[in-house]
Amino acid sequence: MNAQVSFLVSVTPPRRRIDPLVYQQQLEVTFQRTTSILTFYLQDGTYTLIHIPLSLYSTLLQPILRVLLPQSQGTGGLRDSPEYELQGLTPDGQHGFLNISITPLECSVVCHTSWAQNVFEPVLKAMPRDTAKTVSVSKESYMVLSVISAGLDAGGRVMELTSPLALAGIPIFFITTYYSDFILVPTKERENVVKSLIAKGFELSDNESNFITSAANHKQGAGLSATSPPHEGLPLNVAELQTRIFGTLKKRHVAPQIEETLELVQCSGREASQLANFIHQRPSISRHATGNGRRPSWADNVDTKLYTCIISALVSQPRFMSVTLAQDDPPSLLLDKNLLYIFGDSLVGDTDASLIPIFLDLKTLPLEATGIVCGVAGILVQDTQIAASSELSYLSTAQAGAVILSEEQSVRAMGILKPLLSEEL
Repeated sequence: MNAQVSFLVSVTPPRRRIDPLVYQQQLEVTFQRTTSILTFYLQDGTYTLIHIPLSLYSTLLQPILRVLLPQSQGTGGLRDSPEYELQGLTPDGQHGFLNISITPLECSVVCHTSWAQNVFEPVLKAMPRDTAKTVSVSKESYMVLSVISAGLDAGGRVMELTSPLALAGIPIFFITTYYSDFILVPTKERENVVKSLIAKGFELSDNESNFITSAANHKQGAGLSATSPPHEGLPLNVAELQTRIFGTLKKRHVAPQIEETLELVQCSGREASQLANFIHQRPSISRHATGNGRRPSWADNVDTKLYTCIISALVSQPRFMSVTLAQDDPPSLLLDKNLLYIFGDSLVGDTDASLIPIFLDLKTLPLEATGIVCGVAGILVQDTQIAASSELSYLSTAQAGAVILSEEQSVRAMGILKPLLSEEL
């Protein structure tokens, strides 16, 4: 069982109620200011980031679906053996974390490293070498931080979460879902992540008394470290970081773009309690009444109708669809509004709202590039109307990023970003 660590300061309710029993086996880290609370949960395991060019999406759809449907991995007697265990899954067979995103720029998958090795790599090895080279599989592993926050507007939340890491030179990927924010950080940076957050004034404490004592020492240490000179080459503040980031983006010819007629909705599957009541209303044959003696299946614990709809949408090669599965959260979907008809009554959320993604094609930048999320979000939240918006979010994919706003705010955002990245300046 992992240790629990908390960074505490207020009692504002989080974005989503947290059952402490649910996360008792996860590293819990809460960073709290006097006006907000940020709770980090470190997901177990290491994760891999995969870029798939859209031209190969149909070719690699089968391994994508195998990862989405965990019980498609392993067959026959192997699955029934006591030694057989699917890595990266919870005891009831759910993914600890999985993101599958299809955008106009690429297909991107974040999955447990064991799934990348056992599902994707064999398929890539069987492909022609020149073709396989167009697929990018991250060489280093990532850890996933699940973040629950309260007391912050959307733009402030992105800045609060990303700026300490960006200023420390730590590369991240940022994914906003219906319930939570997720930050992917290179596993090798784990210690630096904690150090950088402490150094920026977050208070460290722990559920056990010996760590509470350490919290005071850490807090004092944070004050001392704040006066230490920064590491050579790192920006001194967010303003300098923004100048560097936009200089880099402009040098690499990265320009913001909006896809005409593409409108998104942010939705979710049903909570477990809602799902139980909802399924009870459907006529069905109980799987548990078969008397076949088998242990419960993964399918017994999910909304099979929703998964059928997700598969149908993926098979259609959608223009935009991002699916995030996370431990103890219902599936979260950010998708093209034109796909809603596929899902029927399987989704909850405001399906009448329209969100507009602004894409940044980052294929010319290395995975270890730092500060992009913080730099772009920081520039946008300087606009008071965008800063006050509750709809600003960000989606990192393997080789791109998308800032997601309401239609009105997306126009303002393009008016801010275009001049900064214009080739004419």
